[in-house]
Amino acid sequence: MAEATEPEQTPRELTMSRAMVEAIATEMRDDEEVFVMGEDVADYGGIFDSTEGLLEEFGHDRVMDVPISETSFVGAGVGAAQAGMRPIVELMFADFFGVCMDQIYNQMAKNTYMSGGAVNVPMVLMTAVGGGYNDAAQHSQTLYGTFAHLPGMKMVVPSTARDAKGLMHAAVRDDDPVVYMFHKRLMGIGWMPAPDGPKRAVPEEPYTVPFGEADVKREGSDVTVVTLGLHVHRALDAAASLVDDGIDAEVIDLRTLVPLDAETVLESVRKTGHLVVVDEDYRSFGVTGEIVASVAESDLDALEAVERVALPDVPIPYARPLEDEVLPDADDIEAAVETVVE
Repeated sequence: MAEATEPEQTPRELTMSRAMVEAIATEMRDDEEVFVMGEDVADYGGIFDSTEGLLEEFGHDRVMDVPISETSFVGAGVGAAQAGMRPIVELMFADFFGVCMDQIYNQMAKNTYMSGGAVNVPMVLMTAVGGGYNDAAQHSQTLYGTFAHLPGMKMVVPSTARDAKGLMHAAVRDDDPVVYMFHKRLMGIGWMPAPDGPKRAVPEEPYTVPFGEADVKREGSDVTVVTLGLHVHRALDAAASLVDDGIDAEVIDLRTLVPLDAETVLESVRKTGHLVVVDEDYRSFGVTGEIVASVAESDLDALEAVERVALPDVPIPYARPLEDEVLPDADDIEAAVETVVE
């Protein structure tokens, strides 16, 4: 199939969930070795609509509901991938990774290395991340740093429907394991309203978004705001508000954490001199610290001031006012930007 990296066809406006499903369906039509399995992915269509409509076209043989046993079905996905198939395995919530940590960390990520390259593990581990809807400490984490920390897995985090489709095509076709993390609040499902930004014009034909290429979602000259997922839209809201204060913010969407496009971040910081890194993951030992360190190591003289905006190192509360207090929002980003440009 001819593949377009910059599609020219007139696009349609899709939610992020529909864009993801469109990419998965295309890959399943093109390759019989692609299949989907996970909890509630078939008859229910995924609790965040991540597989909605696939069962009707492909049936239960290729869209499979599984028992509540993450260890078994993630392990089955690893085995199927090593046997030459291309499974898309949905871990319902990223928080559940602890149940199947060995299958992810020690099998999926390492088996190519441990076999001396005798096997590949071309599978996609798709999982929902993020809070903002009062589901408490075991269903609301992002855990970006946890997954990005271990070598052997690629990792993508789309923020818009257009990126979601292109990243899914690239993930399914990749010969390495890819962790595909989608934020629940971006999916566009009826019971969980999304910001306006994620629903974007999406070309109909297949295309890929290359791994390791960040996207400058808004150009600016005064401060660089680096983020991913839901907080791309929070940062864009903050940037729009900061215009009234005479501050021109550049917003960079990382899109992939592994591989990481540190060069785009560095180029922006060399222009602005100020850096704010925003993340819904925990502040300690995470993405915010990694981005700041990468800039400081590469060109410390370019960095005049830096701030991090992230989740405090506490379990995410169930109570709505408390959850709202700990989750970073546009106001927090604005305050951080104002601090670094003073």
